[in-house]
Amino acid sequence: MADEALTAGAVARRLGVAVTTLRTWHQRYGLGPSQHTPGQHRRYTPEDLERLQVMRRLTGQGVAPAEAAAWARRVPVDGVRPGTAGGLPCTTRDGGGHTIRTGRAGPAARGLARAAMRLDAPALRDILATAVADRGVIGAWQDVIMPVLIGIGDRYAATRRFIEVEHLISRSVTEVLSSVARPPSSRAPRVMLAAADEEQHTLPLEALAAALAEAGVPSRLLGARVPPQALADAVARTGPAAIVLWSQFAETGDPAQWTRLLSAGHGPLLAAAAGPGWPADRLPPGVVRLDSLGEAVRRVAATVRECPAPG
Repeated sequence: MADEALTAGAVARRLGVAVTTLRTWHQRYGLGPSQHTPGQHRRYTPEDLERLQVMRRLTGQGVAPAEAAAWARRVPVDGVRPGTAGGLPCTTRDGGGHTIRTGRAGPAARGLARAAMRLDAPALRDILATAVADRGVIGAWQDVIMPVLIGIGDRYAATRRFIEVEHLISRSVTEVLSSVARPPSSRAPRVMLAAADEEQHTLPLEALAAALAEAGVPSRLLGARVPPQALADAVARTGPAAIVLWSQFAETGDPAQWTRLLSAGHGPLLAAAAGPGWPADRLPPGVVRLDSLGEAVRRVAATVRECPAPG
């Protein structure tokens, strides 16, 4: 194995974990790089990588990290492999065996896809948290999360399998996005985010709420399957400056929802239809289409600046 393949980044990609996870395993459990060349960063040897593969496999099977590390450190000493005679009892498989295509996405997306197929929730959260910290919500969504979600969708369309993978990664994305710091509670939200009637997909709205928070814009997220009357009642009570309504599929993108909302007399400055479910040629006048997360943040933030809170 070439030296350049044994940097921390290369090892993280091979294992499908975040570099921060490797640092934690090094600092807490002594599973770090052992090859040292003066004037250069330490590199991982093949033996180091073998230990880390055991660590990743066992933690993915639910073994406590400290116990997994103890077994991993034995690998080059006595040749014992967990799951073989003389080692730990045989455990379940780690959920791998399949791949998700991520197109031209980078190593973070490929690592996320591998972790998703292994059903490795801790690694999913590590990779997602690192992506958000390094790239911001918009960059993490566009460059890391979306390619994997699209790849999983393609696999489901071809096989009618891997629903469990979609559910786990969706839950992990929700957890990481919800941890993004929000503006102070003293600032009243002027933005309302909701899914269309009978629409169950909310991850794009969760990404928008987190990205707006990064931009200093608080929002209200009503969630999935918001009936038109409930949405109209919420708008009447709160008077938002901007409303973003998400539709994933044509079955939920009925333009009549907008007609009913805008005719109620509490129209916002920005009425925005987001998602592929809305028919672009049948939206009521005044409703704009949002085609990307970045565009949504720019339009919504600009609207809030133009319409300061009353008082």
